[in-house]
Amino acid sequence: MNRRQFIGASLAAPVASAATPRYNVLFITMSDLRPDLGCYGHPLVSTPNLDALAAKGILFNHAYCQFANASPSRTSIMTGRRPDTTRIYDTQTHFRRHLPDVVTLPQCFKQAGYVTTSFGRTYHIGLNDVESWSVPAWFPNSAPWNTPEGATQSRKWREGLEARGWKNPLTVRTREERGPSWEARDVADDALPDGQTAKAAIQALQVLKDQTFFLAVGFQKPHLPYIAPKRYFDLYAKKKIELPDYAPPPAKVPAVALHSNSVLRSYRDIPESGPIPEAKALELVRAYYAGLSYSDAQIGKLLRALDRAGLRERTIIVVCGDNGCQLGNHGLWHKHSNFEKAVRTGLIISSPGQKQRGTRTEALTELVDLYPTLGELAGVAVPKGVEGRSFASVIDNPSRKIKSAAFSQFPRNVEGVGTVMGYTIRTERYRYTAWRAMDAAKTFRVYELYDYVSDPLETTNVADNPDYAKIRRDLQTKLNAGWRAA
Repeated sequence: MNRRQFIGASLAAPVASAATPRYNVLFITMSDLRPDLGCYGHPLVSTPNLDALAAKGILFNHAYCQFANASPSRTSIMTGRRPDTTRIYDTQTHFRRHLPDVVTLPQCFKQAGYVTTSFGRTYHIGLNDVESWSVPAWFPNSAPWNTPEGATQSRKWREGLEARGWKNPLTVRTREERGPSWEARDVADDALPDGQTAKAAIQALQVLKDQTFFLAVGFQKPHLPYIAPKRYFDLYAKKKIELPDYAPPPAKVPAVALHSNSVLRSYRDIPESGPIPEAKALELVRAYYAGLSYSDAQIGKLLRALDRAGLRERTIIVVCGDNGCQLGNHGLWHKHSNFEKAVRTGLIISSPGQKQRGTRTEALTELVDLYPTLGELAGVAVPKGVEGRSFASVIDNPSRKIKSAAFSQFPRNVEGVGTVMGYTIRTERYRYTAWRAMDAAKTFRVYELYDYVSDPLETTNVADNPDYAKIRRDLQTKLNAGWRAA
């Protein structure tokens, strides 16, 4: 639509009340984000915009998702509940099937008088939540934002989800339909979804700048398939790409901890079985880095638009991944495990009221903590039932520690046993994982223990090493005590 139609349509947006806190929230997510950014110390990856944001905010060096898969993780972030509370363990089920009355993070801000809206991939694709937004969410190739057509489209999608029992209508495509795992396309940024998302969100800022808003912007990259404009691949044309932490499965690792790389193998240029050839692996790593740089460029455009609107000093900015990503670590690709590379992700926050800037913290933090943290930073009361803990105090005091462990989990299907869940905790030094059957009548006990001081790349599972017997008992006690005790 043209500018006059766009501005006219914006009149439908609700106006924040005079009692609304003065800080806006710009909540940016990236899919499958390893903390392989310049500001995290990566020697090759070009992310100047995220580096600049970290220089004005705080970088969290030990931030962990609660489930290394998109929908369960994003559900946990946006509801402030852990996976065993949401009961979302797949990418097909909407959380309102189990929690119909839950108040999401943006919904909480909406109730506090904020205008809340979303661009791109905030919830998992196909599982948008209508209640979260005072202005319906926008997606690439959908109806224009903040128009009657967009509202109608959103309502019909919601009705369809309800009619299907809250099941995602999107289906898995074949290898031929998916195409190759990566492409360097000679196109402009906004010829691809993430560029379109940035462009639409920037236009929306012009409408929202005089209101108090919670603006969610979700970028798909660097998620598979690794498709980005060619210029971002060119950033790595003359750089020596190496396979990061490319190591075989840990010694003595139980089979249940691993997977078959089924997501990567769903692309037609990847072998359907066997190891990923080294030449292909190097292609994938370079393409992943290109996707990082592409998303970084879109974030830069969005932050510059925020500055042009004079909103930087009134806006809390969050950039986080939904989970990590394995690039050949332990022979694994993408995520879907409890290993460090799958559950650790990037997290950067810049808050107008923070006392120190350009800092980093080693404090253990969890993505489920974002809900209460943003509530505290903005002065918005959060509802009962939120299962994270605010780390707002860490922003002003980066040396402070608010918890002794971060909790994650991931399920597997085991023949003869059914579903088993791997519950894992990350302390400052160790990762301990206990696998157990979800059916109480079944017996399945398998354990993993990794010592990151002596073995930072998780090359050996020492759960059965007698030298670690006491440590294992103590960690099992901590795991059993749960996140509240930690």
